[in-house]
Amino acid sequence: MPSSQPVAKTGDSIRQTFLTFYEQKGHRILPSASLVPEDPTVLLTIAGMLQFKPIFLGQREAEVPRATTSQKCIRTNDIENVGRTARHHTFFEMLGNFSFGDYFKEEAIAWAWELSTEVFGLPPERLVVSVFREDDDAFAIWRDQIGVPPHRIIRMGEADNFWSSGPTGPCGPCSEIYYDFHPERGDEAIDLDDDSRFIEFYNLVFMQYNRDAEGTLTPLQNQNIDTGLGLERMAQILQQVPNNYETDLILPIIEKAAAIAGLKYHDCDDKTKVSLKVIGDHSRAVMHMIGDGITASNVGRGYVLRRLIRRVVRHGRLIGIEGAFITQVVETAIRLAEEAYPAVRQRQSVIEAELTREEARFLETLERGEKLLAEILQRRSQQISGQDAFVLYDTYGFPLELTQEIAAEHGLAVDMEGFEAEMAQQRQRSKQAHETIDLTVQGSLDKLAEQVHSTDFLGYTDASSYSQVVAVLVQGELAQAAEAGTDVQVILDQTPFYAESGGQIGDRGYLSGEGLVIRIDDVQKDGDIFVHVGRVERGTATPGARVTAQIDRACRRRAQANHTATHLLQAALKKIVDDSISQAGSLVAFDRLRFDFNCPRPLTPEELQQVEEQVNTWIAEGHQADVAIMPLDTAKAKGAIAMFGEKYSAEVRVIDFPGVSMELCGGTHVGNTAEIGLFKIISETGVASGIRRIEAVAGPAVLEYLNLREAVVRDLSERFKAKPEELPERITTLQNDLKAAQKQLDSLRSELALVKSDQLLQQAETVGNLKLLVAELPGVGADALKTAAERLQQKLGEAAVVLGSVPEAGKVSLVAAFSPAVIEHKLQAGKFIGGIAKRCGGGGGGRPNLAQAGGRDPAKLPEALAAAKQQLQQALG
Repeated sequence: MPSSQPVAKTGDSIRQTFLTFYEQKGHRILPSASLVPEDPTVLLTIAGMLQFKPIFLGQREAEVPRATTSQKCIRTNDIENVGRTARHHTFFEMLGNFSFGDYFKEEAIAWAWELSTEVFGLPPERLVVSVFREDDDAFAIWRDQIGVPPHRIIRMGEADNFWSSGPTGPCGPCSEIYYDFHPERGDEAIDLDDDSRFIEFYNLVFMQYNRDAEGTLTPLQNQNIDTGLGLERMAQILQQVPNNYETDLILPIIEKAAAIAGLKYHDCDDKTKVSLKVIGDHSRAVMHMIGDGITASNVGRGYVLRRLIRRVVRHGRLIGIEGAFITQVVETAIRLAEEAYPAVRQRQSVIEAELTREEARFLETLERGEKLLAEILQRRSQQISGQDAFVLYDTYGFPLELTQEIAAEHGLAVDMEGFEAEMAQQRQRSKQAHETIDLTVQGSLDKLAEQVHSTDFLGYTDASSYSQVVAVLVQGELAQAAEAGTDVQVILDQTPFYAESGGQIGDRGYLSGEGLVIRIDDVQKDGDIFVHVGRVERGTATPGARVTAQIDRACRRRAQANHTATHLLQAALKKIVDDSISQAGSLVAFDRLRFDFNCPRPLTPEELQQVEEQVNTWIAEGHQADVAIMPLDTAKAKGAIAMFGEKYSAEVRVIDFPGVSMELCGGTHVGNTAEIGLFKIISETGVASGIRRIEAVAGPAVLEYLNLREAVVRDLSERFKAKPEELPERITTLQNDLKAAQKQLDSLRSELALVKSDQLLQQAETVGNLKLLVAELPGVGADALKTAAERLQQKLGEAAVVLGSVPEAGKVSLVAAFSPAVIEHKLQAGKFIGGIAKRCGGGGGGRPNLAQAGGRDPAKLPEALAAAKQQLQQALG
């Protein structure tokens, strides 16, 4: 007979016992598949059956009729619950036994019961099983052959107990085994969704049908078995600990993290324990992911890895760990895992190198991002704006998920629509938003290219030229004449106008002839043909006309200054930040410049200042430009920088400022760096994974930029009655005064809420031997409402209190406070108030005795409170 209490087992012994048991039943022990699955439709290995999916789908023949494995799995769909519940994880091990057309329900059920009761020693009276509602065969086997009492065999619906690989294909009913932590509660109305009492540890899938496109089920020729037993869950049961984290599989990692922070796990408060559990769980996950060849990135499974590493680092900071620590806790994880997975020890150096690199990268930006987020949280009462979340993400490299997580801890949401709008604008800004030739023009240009020579460009030496109009296009069609007021595209035989290319925008200027004036706003290239885009201001434009082509010299000088500044900027970045930096895109306009470059992190303020000073030093030194045409190989041999991915001809133009910068470039430049005058960095941001962007001004645009800033400072000085140098201190003082006033206001609101709440005591009613109070406190914020609910419940004694409020337009706050006697009526504040909040277009939750929720529809609050009162009256009465 099995013992009345389960026998204690280590995690390693549970794993080995399971594998050995099924090996003795004729199964072959197969190794765990990689966390990087062969299945291209799945990002990470999420279940033990994944490596056998082709067999179940009939795509591959099975090599053995029976198999058993211990499979490494990663799931992140419930990542917010990790550390907060007893058994949610990102990494876990799934022990499984599989039959490929060999045995079926009878053997699978019998062996699962034998393993659970006779091998692991679980008392049968503590086990409850579930079956699919229509699976009479499984129900009969459990009842008649195994001897489980019928009232402990629970029929459940398709959502819980029917497995399928997709809308069509192999599928079948499931049967699960649950362990009962509280059998003393009796067998009446067993609720397997009660996580405080039951834990599902073994799932048996009977793959017996094929589902077609119409949803029709037909029996499979080969019936398969796919099972999964959660190693961490069985360890919790056998080791008799309150949650999976306190088993020998994870607790040593948690204790290591606690020791680094100078803490003892069992002495910590609940919040600190959550952080320690997250570190314990995620450390196992990242160790195995890197061990299986995954590296951190911003896409796919690499992004999952990066996100988990960053969560470890952040939760380390939450418990007081300031410096790098992740490799220390992962060393403990390696020690615990190496017996079953020796590869993690073999790849320890690779694992630690990747973790060290990622941790250092994140620590550089985390502190600044956290400070900024803290400031944002102080001034937001309802949600984090999309713009604020985007600034954190774009400027500070602060993950959106962390912003959402921290905001949720403060009862706030993030405006995701606003965030996506900011992202869309950033993507648009990353493209050069200049007028281009209409697609309808292309047909005419293609025909024209067969008839005319390429345009001769004279702009490197000449600011004007006498040219002949080769063609005139109006709305994409060749035209014989274009009157004043008509938008046109003009092609010349030769031109001083620079056509947009290499990041530099096209020149502006005029074409003028006898009685003819055409304003040119842009110039584009189609092959070797320059297309002058403009508007006829006077006269009539006709093919064959002779014109003077004159560029706007002031605009050209500005473009030259900005373009040369981008070359100096790249050289300074290579010198000061990292020699491996290279250009990833640029924009040279008349009023500003933009330079995109590869860099895995934001630049520090000190680095930006050094870069700016270096560029201005080179400008002041007056380096002369040396421009030459030479073979591409010769240019590369001399060390000229080429833009990655750009196509170059055999002969290239090299812009060389000796000792400073040498690049392949077809743009226009100053003859001497001194012509630039000044250079000023405006911003540095991220635009894509590993790509940073610097926006700056050079030449005359610097004066315009400084004049604008001076006007702003002058205005602020007048408003605050302070000298410019006194503004920072004055603003800080005002901010502190505002914070103090806000705190005082919050305190007064809380006091007012308590006064209002005391007046509600007389509204409490008696239901059975308990008190019930459901009421609205108008205009009270979430924190004050929570305090009021707790106070009322304490004053009423054994009572259920539900309060609602509309603290501001478009926002609903709800709180439930339940005494122990209320909870004994199978009511939990978290679940209850979450359901009520749905009526107001929201949700929420919390502990069984106290929980908060919110909504977006104040008009539905009276209805929601009425429903809460009715439900509580029924449950308590």
